[in-house]
Amino acid sequence: MKIEELRAPEGSTRARKRRGRGNATGQGKTGGRGMNGQKQRSGGKIRLGFEGGQMPLYRRLPKRGFTNIWGTTYAIINVGDLAGFESGAEVTPEVLKDMGILKRLEDGVKVLGEGELTNSITVKASKFSEAAKAKIEAAGGKAEVI
Repeated sequence: MKIEELRAPEGSTRARKRRGRGNATGQGKTGGRGMNGQKQRSGGKIRLGFEGGQMPLYRRLPKRGFTNIWGTTYAIINVGDLAGFESGAEVTPEVLKDMGILKRLEDGVKVLGEGELTNSITVKASKFSEAAKAKIEAAGGKAEVI
């Protein structure tokens, strides 16, 4: 199939209404725009958030805090979540995402020390808490920063 061979399915499209072609068409005179006013004029658009001169909602509400555009967000995982891996396994952020343990990788993965670990595994992540590093190494594994 080529792009020039694409067609809309039968019955999925309608001919557009020809506005302003006389009163007999049902769309004559004002052409479906109603009577006078800003929206009746050509180019008479109202910007997003405009409330007719009333102070817009986005200006009435108080503003709090800020977003640090240079900030780093880490996907968090606990040592207890790694207990399902068998001994000798290499755990990387991509493996965690493929298994569904992490939804998003964000700017990196940080491993925290909640839970217990008995298998000796190699964990590769962006950051480790001191407790997590200690528990991984106590189980005979390695904590590698990538």
